[in-house]
Amino acid sequence: MYRYFLGGDVGGTKTRLLLVDESGQVAGFGQAGPGNHEGVGYAGLTRALLSAFEKALPLQISIEQIAGAGFGIGGYDFPSEIAATLNAITPLGLTCPVIPVNDTIIGLLAGSSEGWGVALVSGTGCNCWGWDRTRQCIGRMTGHGMRMGEAAGAGELVDHAIRAVAHQWTRRGPVTELTPAFIQFTGASDLEDLVEGILQDRYSIGASSAPLVFEVAEAGDMVAREVIRWAGCELGEMAKAVIRQLDFQDIEFEVVLSGSMFAGGPLLIEPLAATIQAFAPHARLVRLKEPPVVGAVLLGMEAAGVKATPAFRQKLSASLVGAKLSRELS
Repeated sequence: MYRYFLGGDVGGTKTRLLLVDESGQVAGFGQAGPGNHEGVGYAGLTRALLSAFEKALPLQISIEQIAGAGFGIGGYDFPSEIAATLNAITPLGLTCPVIPVNDTIIGLLAGSSEGWGVALVSGTGCNCWGWDRTRQCIGRMTGHGMRMGEAAGAGELVDHAIRAVAHQWTRRGPVTELTPAFIQFTGASDLEDLVEGILQDRYSIGASSAPLVFEVAEAGDMVAREVIRWAGCELGEMAKAVIRQLDFQDIEFEVVLSGSMFAGGPLLIEPLAATIQAFAPHARLVRLKEPPVVGAVLLGMEAAGVKATPAFRQKLSASLVGAKLSRELS
């Protein structure tokens, strides 16, 4: 019987399931809405998985042909959540071994050369986890943002930029080109109207505005550049904490960078790298090239006791391109 492997990437905005055959050929793909139980509850996680699975499983393939399944699940943070998480997956009717992990880990599996190291994610929010070479030791953040002192995703970056604009208005800080950029973005009449409108919820400037901060910084605004430098250093401090937990300071290892924030380039990555490498000089930063759900497929293979070969991974990458899924999954 031909075998298949299922991978799931479950986040706060999207749920994606990818079905791959044992040669590395994509056999099915399904996408649904958010599945992070912290936002939609465990019943919402089940609904998202069922919706995506219905689309991902072709009629000619039976559930019994799925040999292993891996799921990277946003919000799955503590061992105490394992029973509820597995119960939420059970309605899929899988008969194979299933491994759920925090969604940061599937980025590590997809992007690292040997399946271990540190994964640093910065998209709308941020997180950082790591595995040692044996995968017996885990390093991690809480994944709960500024409440726990963890920054910076795009949301925190924009909040920091808004503070800089407020400091211009109160004359606590210098004039910044972020001010006219945000005025134009919101349609505010002037700086005072912008500040008042933000405080009274007439104007909304959220994580999706992060590219605007990078545009202003690229144009030379020193305040915007400092905001981005701050974000890079904060992300570096998160990585350092995980490196310290894993005792990686003196060894060679990879830090996999995943998420939309890293598209900002050197303005963010250079202070990040400097922060990490001053503490762990043998760390090597690599950008994630494959969609994170690829890591979930690899985890599903491990659940089945199968190790992915370089040829399998090459075939899978080519198959994603052929199925026009690479951009959709990135």
